Amino acid sequence: MFDRKLNMDSIFHEKQEGSLCAQHCLNNLLQGEYFTPVDLSSIAHQLDEEERMRMAEGGMASEEYRTFLQQPSGNMDDSGFFSIQVISNALRVWGLELILFNSREYQSLMINPINEKAFICNYKEHWFTIRKLGQQWFNLNSLLTGPELISDTYLALFLAQLQQEGYSIFVIRGNFPECEAEQILGIMRVQQQQRPRLIGEEEAQTSAGRSAALAQTEMGFGVEDEVVDEDEELKRALALSRQDIDVEDEEADLRRAIQLSMQGAVLSNKSSESGMANMVAGTATGGQREGQNETLTAEELRKRRQAYFDRQQQQAESNIPQQQDTKSTGGSGSVNTGEKDQQQKPSQ
Repeated sequence: MFDRKLNMDSIFHEKQEGSLCAQHCLNNLLQGEYFTPVDLSSIAHQLDEEERMRMAEGGMASEEYRTFLQQPSGNMDDSGFFSIQVISNALRVWGLELILFNSREYQSLMINPINEKAFICNYKEHWFTIRKLGQQWFNLNSLLTGPELISDTYLALFLAQLQQEGYSIFVIRGNFPECEAEQILGIMRVQQQQRPRLIGEEEAQTSAGRSAALAQTEMGFGVEDEVVDEDEELKRALALSRQDIDVEDEEADLRRAIQLSMQGAVLSNKSSESGMANMVAGTATGGQREGQNETLTAEELRKRRQAYFDRQQQQAESNIPQQQDTKSTGGSGSVNTGEKDQQQKPSQ
């Protein structure tokens, strides 16, 4: 069993190159690379020479002959266009002939188009082929991306539509050269899942697809940048909130530290000096009352705490010389008694 895709691939289809549609039309009709631009140019030059010889029969000195020589060729031009005469002579090489589909003679025969073998169509210097391969019809227009399957029912409608659009249609009669597609499609019919598009539409779609992909990529980068910016803003907001929390925690810790240090000072002074304990207790009580009457700022709390620590440091430093004097006297009882008196005087 043959693969349906391979069946379609077996059909020879030349795509448009420049203005060589006449060459593509002939080769798609014959299903092979039978003609080149050089071959068709040679046929065109031969036709030009035959026309020149006919014009010369009226006299080479005639005005008509001189005018004919000055005119460009009517069988070809530099763009690659070839006339119907060139195509007709090219097909005659293979024993094929052209019959005008629109003519009264052919229309009077009342022939069903599906009983023919092939058609070639021309409109505004563009040529393309409609050919029957096996039992199915195909539009082999070189402007398409590939062969287009045409149903038997649609064939007559398609030809009628082309006529309305101004196409000249020719029926091809004769024996065609053997081809691979004819043999394969004669055994198995094909089904076309997706119809071909015009080459220009495919290129436009490809270009549009690339543009869309590029725009989507740029949009993706833009969204990514926005996400990064939002992440950065979120990080900054979290950092600021943490700073606020740290400041609040620091103020709370400072308040607790002052209270604990003041409480610790009260306890230690009570065990050693009753007078100093009363003073510190009074200070602590005053500080607590002030805390109840007013709300202290963080800076004020730091200053009070520092002042308290400074007082503690001064008291500690004032005790060091007294201890040194005690050691120098030999540690006598009278001196110790006097020292005790001196320590008790500040508390009175």
